[in-house]
Amino acid sequence: QVQLVESGGGLVQAGGSLRLSCTASGRTFSRYFMGWFRQAPGKEREFVAVISASGYRINYADSVKGRYTISRDNAKNAMYLQMNSLKPEDTAVYYCAANTNPFLSVVPDEYDYWGQGAQVTVSS
Repeated sequence: QVQLVESGGGLVQAGGSLRLSCTASGRTFSRYFMGWFRQAPGKEREFVAVISASGYRINYADSVKGRYTISRDNAKNAMYLQMNSLKPEDTAVYYCAANTNPFLSVVPDEYDYWGQGAQVTVSS
């Protein structure tokens, strides 16, 4: 069992930056593939980025490629999402998730543990 807690959300103007953090409890964090997802009002949860357990393999959604950077620090049981050049359409609740299987999955149902979410609001 692992518990995930997101932090770092907030309100920012278009073009600005935010950094989300996801901290995990337990001693197995370094084994998990970790992902970021987001959900805007009235929309389905969508994939944002995923990182392998070692941090060497990464994948991004096309909509955030070149603007967002996912990273992790296994010594701190933490994962991060640096978001630059934010747009109003990036407004959503952002969730971190852990996958106990070693896949760079983009499907929410394939993740086993979820955080409570962090609101990111980008004003125009």
